[in-house]
Amino acid sequence: MRRLSTQCRALRQSWPFLTAFTERTPMLLDASESQLVLVDYQSRLMPAIFEAPLVLANALRLAQVAKLVEVPVWGTEQNPSRLGPNDAQLRALCDKTLSKMHFSAAEEGLGEWLRPPAKPQQGGNARSLPKHLQKPPAPLAPERGLIVIAGCEAHVCLLQTALDLIEDEFDVWVVTDACSSRTERNRDAAFDRLAGAGAELVTTEMVAFEWLRSCEHPAFKDMLALVK
Repeated sequence: MRRLSTQCRALRQSWPFLTAFTERTPMLLDASESQLVLVDYQSRLMPAIFEAPLVLANALRLAQVAKLVEVPVWGTEQNPSRLGPNDAQLRALCDKTLSKMHFSAAEEGLGEWLRPPAKPQQGGNARSLPKHLQKPPAPLAPERGLIVIAGCEAHVCLLQTALDLIEDEFDVWVVTDACSSRTERNRDAAFDRLAGAGAELVTTEMVAFEWLRSCEHPAFKDMLALVK
């Protein structure tokens, strides 16, 4: 898929007018089109991470807000036998957690979780039935192409996963205050590179308020309690 995506990007570079239509990123996040990916907040890694308590606290806030607005939450763990599992509270908030050895989770199937294949039609050879007896195909679930992502280390697993997702034609939003590395310099270098590759850089509160959009949202008071 990434090879095809690279070819598509080359075509758009040759035909600039296509870019305006195919690479237009939404100005605001939409909860109904979003998914949250939380990368490697692991027990034996976090003690070495710059500003780890704040970073983990913001990751927990992101996951809790995602649950309030029914945004799917996916976790990843890098070589968990060596680095341990993700923070227990964070792991419990994830719908599913991917164990991986590649630094990029996209190399080990994350993309299939984010963009699952269409389900095959059940019930045998429906085409052999008269048209008035055939059941209409089940409607496909709307694609959630806005990937909100955060994690550690920002310049390794978070960076490589985000870049692969961009190449796979997802719109990627990196939550900067929920990301870090062992050093501030490596973290900031990752943000520079991600912005240059087309990722949107946001904060935890930006994501929360954009997902809700209005103080009249039923979850507004619960969200406000999380971010204050």
